[in-house]
Amino acid sequence: MFSPWTASYFNFWYAMTASALILTALAWLFGGLRWPRMSVRDWCLTAVLGAVIAMLLWCVFWVGDKLSQWMFDFARPQVDLIYGMKTGNAPWLLSLLLLFIIGPAEELFWRGYVQQSLVWYMMRRYRRMPKARAARKAKNWAYILATAAYTLVHLPSGNFMLIMAALVCGLAWGGLYRLMPRQLPAIVISHALWDAAAFVWFPL
Repeated sequence: MFSPWTASYFNFWYAMTASALILTALAWLFGGLRWPRMSVRDWCLTAVLGAVIAMLLWCVFWVGDKLSQWMFDFARPQVDLIYGMKTGNAPWLLSLLLLFIIGPAEELFWRGYVQQSLVWYMMRRYRRMPKARAARKAKNWAYILATAAYTLVHLPSGNFMLIMAALVCGLAWGGLYRLMPRQLPAIVISHALWDAAAFVWFPL
């Protein structure tokens, strides 16, 4: 989907939506992904936390955008190429896809499935260690490997700014999941809100 050589063969956003749905379905079927039961009050607090995370991450990217333009001549043209993917698509449709399908699905797959599955796998490797030490090492390695994978899937784009954006997002959301896995719903909400804000509502 990210390769410039295949971009003319399909609509990026429809392909992204389809792949997000497929990967999330696989995560639910094979990854033991479970959504926690929460009260209305918990949902409200979770939504607020997700919104705060999204706002802070948007601010980080705003600063990063200004610094990158000052440091690199190629930064703005590459960012414009990313936003060029919106051409021909209705903003309201992109907002709905990012808010309710693409954003949540990416987080459920990359953090709720990939990173968590790596924790389980690494725990088996460290089973001879004391449990607390094994859990710490497993979670750290899972965070590193999941973030690396999340970043590398953007490599075929050949767009340095997009790859760096994926790295920063992977470090942020993966780090939050590493520190507070029970807050996955808030991280999902933050991803959905950040996607819609950065790409449609308040582009950088």
